[in-house]
Amino acid sequence: MSRFFVTTPIFYVNAKPHLGHAFTTILADSMTRFHQLMGDEAFFLTGTDEHGDKIAKASEEVGQSPKEYADQISGLFRDLAPVVGAKPSQFIRTTDPEHIRNVQKVLQKVYEAGDIYFGEYGGHYCFGCERFYTEKELVDGMCPDHKTKPEYIAEKNYFFRMSKYQAWLIQHINENPDFIRPARYRNEVLSLLESGALEDLCISRPKSRLTWGIELPFDPDFVCYVWFDALLNYVSALGYPRGEKFKKFWPAANHIVAKDILKPHAVFWPTMLKAAGIAPYQSLNVHGYWLVRDTKMSKSLGNVVEPKKMVDTYGVSAFRYFLMREMAFGSDASFTEEALVGRLNADLANDLGNLFNRSLAMTHKYFEGKVPSPGDESMEDAELKRLGRDAMQGFQANFAEFRTARALESLWELVRGLNKYIDQTAPWTLYKNKNMARLGTVMYVLLEHMRKIAVHLWAVMPEASVKMLDQLGAAFDLDKIVLSKEPEVWGLLESGGTVAATSNLFPRVELPEPAPPAPKEAVAEPKKKEAAAPKKAVEAPAAPAGAPEAIEFADFQKLDLRVGTVLSAAKHPDADKLLVVQVSLGEEAPRQIVAGLADRFSPEELTGKQVVVVANLAPRKLRGLMSQGMILVAKDAEVTRLLTAAGAVDDGGKVA
Repeated sequence: MSRFFVTTPIFYVNAKPHLGHAFTTILADSMTRFHQLMGDEAFFLTGTDEHGDKIAKASEEVGQSPKEYADQISGLFRDLAPVVGAKPSQFIRTTDPEHIRNVQKVLQKVYEAGDIYFGEYGGHYCFGCERFYTEKELVDGMCPDHKTKPEYIAEKNYFFRMSKYQAWLIQHINENPDFIRPARYRNEVLSLLESGALEDLCISRPKSRLTWGIELPFDPDFVCYVWFDALLNYVSALGYPRGEKFKKFWPAANHIVAKDILKPHAVFWPTMLKAAGIAPYQSLNVHGYWLVRDTKMSKSLGNVVEPKKMVDTYGVSAFRYFLMREMAFGSDASFTEEALVGRLNADLANDLGNLFNRSLAMTHKYFEGKVPSPGDESMEDAELKRLGRDAMQGFQANFAEFRTARALESLWELVRGLNKYIDQTAPWTLYKNKNMARLGTVMYVLLEHMRKIAVHLWAVMPEASVKMLDQLGAAFDLDKIVLSKEPEVWGLLESGGTVAATSNLFPRVELPEPAPPAPKEAVAEPKKKEAAAPKKAVEAPAAPAGAPEAIEFADFQKLDLRVGTVLSAAKHPDADKLLVVQVSLGEEAPRQIVAGLADRFSPEELTGKQVVVVANLAPRKLRGLMSQGMILVAKDAEVTRLLTAAGAVDDGGKVA
């Protein structure tokens, strides 16, 4: 049996859980469920990181011991999982006695091998990051993350010979393209490693400065640096070195981290593993930041999103779907309630909910609520089944590589295709004409595809998936599902089974009314002026003749507009007006886009330019070559200009 091991970063207990923590927890849970659907044995690890300067200081500020403080905040993270519908296999704390013993075992092993030595070091120490920075790493003398001036500290400490493994790590990354994903972060790490000599890592703190940590087994006057302690959770949770779980799952280890902790996971961790004689992890999967209205979340700005509030307001299924659908793998994403409501109404209520409502209601009206027996299939049915196979295969291929947004977009090609199929086949007309054989086939094709969609969605929306299957009279049984066969297998929905009369899983919602402003303190009334005549209401101007029909915000939300860089362009071999353009959108591989720009731009003019791309346009062949998106331009009768950002933007940056 194949196995899959996925981890979130263990969450630091210096603050309450927020949207970023919810996202990584949901992503890890979704990946676990996906692999279970594929027939793999899966293990999902999360937990809390509880040692270090920040915890000691935070506990002191609230009048608690570090352990009391860590117990309290760790409990909030443990409670996060059920709130967001996640089921971790294990929750680890770095204060667990077994973890402490394992950290000391690894420290002793690496020390005895000669890869830990005692020395003196002076450096710029950021207490927020709990690490030393070199002059080269500072930005205008400030910590690059906290924008504060680090304190210069000179002291004797223990060091890990990380530099010894620099050449090995470069070779390993180059020989294993999926070791760090997506490619932009692999390239970032390689650039760091190849830019100069890798420094050794300070892995201790003197007890004269910090006592809240794991004591070094070879020197009781020092505690372990928090990162060397925390990273080892991934193996200590599995019972390293001889535990059965370690033997089974470590070879299939996949880490999920945000881009701000790339270096510890991509450089510190693999060199630590190499020094300890442990095989490296399988893949490091790096996601971007969740912004709020394009601004980084901050307590001082008051824009921190509380997961529980979102779940209580919109439901766990909608919240999970939005997070998995909105963030492109590796890129930043922006959270707003307007965007969440837009996705809920457009994708879940209009597309999926409408599909279930129409199909179940017609099954009751035409077949007394029983799944009909299918008859001979038409070309329409065969074409829909081809669309379904492509959509499911696209979902599975993308999900396996942590590209959940693209996976769900692929599946929604089938959802939208089924709604279109209803309109094309017109079951109401077949019923009116008493063509019950054809009507039975149409309804069975719809219901069987709906079953397939519901099965795939268990990875993302388990609660809604189970309810959808119940409505189809097909109880969820994980032991009987092999997702990899779903694109080809047909007819698993039994004829004669009873379906629900209606489905209201995803009702349309409206944004909550904003809270009224707090009442101001009473002040003396100013002298009254003569009341001004009321202003006449201004009517909205009429749309000019020939203007496009107005669209709803939900329709705009369906567009995934991203900024990318043109890597190359060439004339289409069989079309004078077409260019074949390779565009980097920050994904594993560049997108090929066939664009009708050859009459306005030469390949040389396009190469190197940043462009705006409709990234979720359905792929199609243009004169024999596949096109995966559309490049946007602004033009009139005389001039065509590329749409682009005002300044440089990371490839994959979203237009919002």
